[in-house]
Amino acid sequence: MTAVDESTTQRGPASAPSRLGGLLRARELPVLIALVALVLLTYLANPLFLSPQGVKDLLLNATIMIILAAGQTLVIVTRNIDLSVGSILGLVAFMTGTLFANSPGIPIWVVLLAGVAFGAVLGAVNGLLVTLAGVPALVITLGTLYIYRGLNNWWAGGTQYFADDRPDAFGALAVDTILGFPIITLIAIVAVAALAVYLAGARSGRDLYAIGSDPSAAVLFGIKVNRRVLFAFVANGLLAGLAGVLYAARFNSVGATTGTGMELNVVAAAVVGGVAIFGGSGSVVGAALGALLLTTITSALTAIRVDKFWQQAIVGALIIVAILIDRIAALRTARRLRLSEARDD
Repeated sequence: MTAVDESTTQRGPASAPSRLGGLLRARELPVLIALVALVLLTYLANPLFLSPQGVKDLLLNATIMIILAAGQTLVIVTRNIDLSVGSILGLVAFMTGTLFANSPGIPIWVVLLAGVAFGAVLGAVNGLLVTLAGVPALVITLGTLYIYRGLNNWWAGGTQYFADDRPDAFGALAVDTILGFPIITLIAIVAVAALAVYLAGARSGRDLYAIGSDPSAAVLFGIKVNRRVLFAFVANGLLAGLAGVLYAARFNSVGATTGTGMELNVVAAAVVGGVAIFGGSGSVVGAALGALLLTTITSALTAIRVDKFWQQAIVGALIIVAILIDRIAALRTARRLRLSEARDD
């Protein structure tokens, strides 16, 4: 079991020093510090970076990635991965444009429900293939990535739907703000908060960590591993569907190539945010911070007029650093457990 898993299984009230120690050891803390430092340094170089419009653009750019990274976290903590989220987003986004174009007057909430339901179905296909076939999720979702992308290419062809094809109220979701936050960003925050409460408070949520830590031990403890893994894929697909609907509200056009290449950025955001790529630890809050950090890097490079192609190198370096930190933390935990067992003997 990892350090994070231990924290989820501890009982009884924690003392103030232990709570402070837990806070300092939190995986999210380095990401948050890096994010704040990046924002401040960029602001000093270009004060317009934190103008009201600059902050709004920053939040809007991060919103879709935050939702996708939160959903991906559910899958990764179970020691799986879903590479098809970009293709799911593309299919749902194009379906959203199709519904508005072919069914004038259709209520927005109907389109929203249809989008999340479609995403959940596509996620369920991934989950069923992984749990029933017993094939690694990397292989299964790599296949469905191309299958879903092929379906979108066949469906969309050369058709694109633009902002004029959707109702103004739908587009306003990405324009109007509440207390300075775009509405679609507030939807993402609510989704992340709900997932965080579920993972920390629900037994089925904690089961996901147990499965990722040691699948064989999870079976011995009576956890319905396949059922929980299937749920993680369905929930991830549902969130990708939500992201697809909001993508159609955020951007001016949707078509056959919508969502292409997003899957690796989503995985990168989760890993940079402290989600262990080998499962068993991490949080949706950390993944959301990772998504915000990666998006901020892109905006910061633009603000200080650095070639945007450096972004890929920086993201790659962050992934390596995150994995090294996770490895060091795992080794320190193992060493601490060995010392504790030696003292007990």
